[in-house]
Amino acid sequence: MLWSCLRLFRHFCVRALLAFPACTVIQVCRFNPTFILCKQVARGKHFLRVFCSLLELTESLVKMMIIIAEFFVVILKVLWAFVTAGAKWVVRPKEKSVAGQVCVITGAGSGLGRLFAKEFARRRAILVLWDINSQSNEETAEMVRQIYHELDAPITKNGSVGGVEEVPPFQPQVYTYVCDVGKRESVYSTAEKVRREVGEVDILINNAGVVSGHHLLECPDELIERTMVVNCHAHFWTTKAFLPKMLELNHGHIVTVASSLGLFSTAGVEDYCASKFGAIGFHESLSHELKASEKDGINMTLVCPYLVDTGMFKGCRIRKEIEPFLPPLKPEFCVKQAMRAILTDQPMICTPRIVYMVNFMKSILPFEAIVCMYRFLGADKCMYPFLAQRKEAMNNNEAKNGI
Repeated sequence: MLWSCLRLFRHFCVRALLAFPACTVIQVCRFNPTFILCKQVARGKHFLRVFCSLLELTESLVKMMIIIAEFFVVILKVLWAFVTAGAKWVVRPKEKSVAGQVCVITGAGSGLGRLFAKEFARRRAILVLWDINSQSNEETAEMVRQIYHELDAPITKNGSVGGVEEVPPFQPQVYTYVCDVGKRESVYSTAEKVRREVGEVDILINNAGVVSGHHLLECPDELIERTMVVNCHAHFWTTKAFLPKMLELNHGHIVTVASSLGLFSTAGVEDYCASKFGAIGFHESLSHELKASEKDGINMTLVCPYLVDTGMFKGCRIRKEIEPFLPPLKPEFCVKQAMRAILTDQPMICTPRIVYMVNFMKSILPFEAIVCMYRFLGADKCMYPFLAQRKEAMNNNEAKNGI
């Protein structure tokens, strides 16, 4: 009640003050206690405003100092990353063991997939081979069993009491599944069979790939869709099938076998380049997601080889004077380089190393400069002989079918 009266009185005084000229107000209210109180309150509010402004300024300065400090820390981390990367060139990192780990390889029936299977078999991994072709997949499995048989000889070592103790022979384990990775239902159902019959997957090698071998305007829509689904979309489905358990255990390794044509393109294989660009984009985004989730136990490796002599791009040629310096890669060499990267948890491997340089130059040079370089190397039309051979082979098959 008293406080309400005082507030009402102060309000009346203020209204009265506003009704008089400024000089009159000063003369009349110089000794008025309420006026003095208001003046003190005004001074207090002004002080609070100044104090809050100083606090805001101090807070802004502190934030700026924190940002600058973090920036210098980032620079140090970047420099340290360069140092560690350079050190790996001098001192080869120790390869991790994959013995007893379950490794799924898509497209294992031929090409790089078959070679990956043989390399992992030599390192005593439990292999799960996926391919759309049952016969070729079984042929790969037989090669793996032969490698297992060579590793099957009993090993002896010194016993704890000074005698000789025989180590149980290595038990060969290889499983084959017919799976069309271009159909997500097939991927999910086959993945469920693997979990039920083999166990949880430790290593996933996304290797399966196809190429249509047609110019864009001559390529049927079905082949374009098939290329995109097998080379890109299938990576989503296989990863979704096996990643949840990897996240739960914070353990695993996902390998994306892409191509240098996913880093820079050439004419005549628009669908293939688009699919590989997509696969690399998926791989990089997933890598960042795992880092953001602080799942350091799950590793990612991107494999980007130059033209590999597997017959997939048979007939592809660059300028004949340049070709001796950039010949097609031997599949065995390509896989050995990739295996070294996988077993040392290397994030990315380009074979040969000049691919790194080409990718960097593509990022900084004007497009017309890139075109000039392509023409000099003969890379602008390097796929045309391959496309002509595929077209001729298709015409021959159609002619035979017609007869």
